[in-house]
Amino acid sequence: MKKKFGFGCMRLPMIDETVDREQFTKMVDTFMSEGFNYFDTAQVYIKGQSETELKACLTSRYPRDQYVLTNKLSQSLFEKEEDILPFFEDQLAKTGVEYFDYYLMHALTSNYYKKFEQCHAFEIAQELKRQGKIKHIGMSFHDTADVLDTILSEHPEIEIVQLQFNYVDYNDPTIQSRANYEVCEKYNKQVIVMEPCKGGGLINLPQKAKEIFNTAGGSYASYAIRFAASFPLVVMVLSGMSNMEQMEENISFMKDFQPFTEEEHAMIDTVRTILVNDDTIQCTACRYCIDGCPQKISIPDLFASYNQKKQFNDFNSNIYYLNNTERKGLGKASDCIQCGKCETICPQHLPIRKYLKQVAEVFETEK
Repeated sequence: MKKKFGFGCMRLPMIDETVDREQFTKMVDTFMSEGFNYFDTAQVYIKGQSETELKACLTSRYPRDQYVLTNKLSQSLFEKEEDILPFFEDQLAKTGVEYFDYYLMHALTSNYYKKFEQCHAFEIAQELKRQGKIKHIGMSFHDTADVLDTILSEHPEIEIVQLQFNYVDYNDPTIQSRANYEVCEKYNKQVIVMEPCKGGGLINLPQKAKEIFNTAGGSYASYAIRFAASFPLVVMVLSGMSNMEQMEENISFMKDFQPFTEEEHAMIDTVRTILVNDDTIQCTACRYCIDGCPQKISIPDLFASYNQKKQFNDFNSNIYYLNNTERKGLGKASDCIQCGKCETICPQHLPIRKYLKQVAEVFETEK
């Protein structure tokens, strides 16, 4: 890994429901030409397109030793031990490589950890490492620090941990970014950061927060990404870039990365206070909740409309709400049957059913 900034391939440029291959290819070439080489994918990203588009735009076009590729074992895609090896081989084929530099047990929580244990996923990963098909074993994690401590104590073979880590979640009692980082310190594990911009939430800031950053200079993304990259154990910060403009901006301040100053930490403390008191839904738009929804509710899109309405009183949010419900033949917030499937898979542990009621009250009671 040459630099601390990686390409998270969960939010790629799209044309309708298909990855924009031409633009993604240009982004890959720009990324590589600027000295960056780390790519992160999973089969659950963009309904499998993330892996196959990486094959088309990266792995079929560059020598294997010029890039670092991370993939993941997602719990929703295997049910028993016998499923894991065929799934892994399918991932190699779809990405067009003979090995993964990093292979992560994906989105572990206390419940999912039990499934990985029962299916001997860690043992299988170690055997694949012995065969040279995995260079490094890791995990991505979405739970509390005590759970992380348990996993790392029971699996010393884990070399690296991918954490949700950003300045607004740093002291959050649910996400526990700081506490989880401190567990990694305890076990001397390297850290990969996901969601440094909290799914774009730290770019689309309320006006009070924007004013603080505007006075200091520098983009909103630069403060979010550089904050995460400034911690000693952090070896990589991922950004899910969906267009060339986002990539060029991020490269501009990460090409010659400068750690946070004391003054910048003080500024972030002020912004964090503003955001913690902001009445919005802290959804990162990972979209894990959508596939299992029996009512076909596009939950992250409805939450995004809600946040725009609450933060900016944006009338256009009504239009987007309509686009993402009736016009696409998808469920409205009020169509929720309270089954709770979305909440069991949400990495942010959001009370989604409660929030959908709030969304319905805002958009479905207006005349």
